[in-house]
Parts: sequence; C-alpha cells; structure tokens
Amino acid sequence: MLSMNCPFCGERDISEFSYGHEAHIARPANPSAMSDDAWADYLFMRENPKGLHFERWVHTHGCRRWFNVARNTYTDRILAIYKMGDPPPKIDNPGPTGLAAPVDPAPRLHVVGGTEADQ
Repeated sequence: MLSMNCPFCGERDISEFSYGHEAHIARPANPSAMSDDAWADYLFMRENPKGLHFERWVHTHGCRRWFNVARNTYTDRILAIYKMGDPPPKIDNPGPTGLAAPVDPAPRLHVVGGTEADQ
C-alpha cells in the first residue's frame, strides 16, 4: 500500500489524495498588461523535472486541505511534506538531476524463498 502523510490528518492511503499542480508559482502582479503568450506561459507551462519537484496536493477524500510536497519524480519518493505558505524545505545534496539519493538504475526484484531464476 502506498501512503502519504497529510499534515492535518496523518498517514492515509495515497488514493485519498489528488495532485494539484506545481508549487510556488507566483501570480503576475498585473495580468491585464501581459501579452497573450506571457499569460499562456503563466497558465500552462510547468516544470517537468527528473528528480526534485515541489508540488501541491489536496486531501480530496479527507480534510480537503491543500499542502505542499517535495517529491522525487524519478523514484516517486516523497522527501518532505509542508503546509501552504511555508517556504520549501532545503533538500540536502539533491545532485545534478535533483535526486535526493543515489538510485539503482536497475532495481532487482525482491524474491522471498528462492532466487529470481527459481520464479
């Protein structure tokens, strides 16, 4: 079971949550003065990194409150969860791809009671 820790409700099944969008995007001060291209970039263009990414999530089937998540998009590992309005946490040594820790490029299948060849 995959789970996520809601900062308000505690640990819950991941199916209770919904991804919102990239976190920490500031609304333009004067949107009516922006060109159509600049407005479209603000609305639709988002980062899609391999590694560290700051995201907004909502506890859809729980308290319905929004919060931020620092997640490694390569490993799908959640590195930090923090409330809206809080600054993003410093993630130690994210590396050149934003990975928080070295990742085995070819993870092995975990086999109980024998070897992979036996399966």
